[in-house]
Amino acid sequence: MKTSDIVATIGVSILLIAFFLQTLKVIRSESNTYGLLNLMGAAVAGYSSWMIGFFPFVVLEAVWCGVAILSLIKNFKTKRST
Repeated sequence: MKTSDIVATIGVSILLIAFFLQTLKVIRSESNTYGLLNLMGAAVAGYSSWMIGFFPFVVLEAVWCGVAILSLIKNFKTKRST
């Protein structure tokens, strides 16, 4: 197994953990935990895509990271205003 395969497996596993926890209602999709898991998973998966030169997925994961960051910022602003 190549290093890029290991990195990709870790990234996708983090994303799937977030999805399963949210689906099982262990965490909410609006929670910081969900946002952080998505950010970390997308970043790691994006890095693995960059390692193999598969740029469509680099873009996909970069957008996924951006959305996760926006979600975390929204959560931070909401908590500060209450």
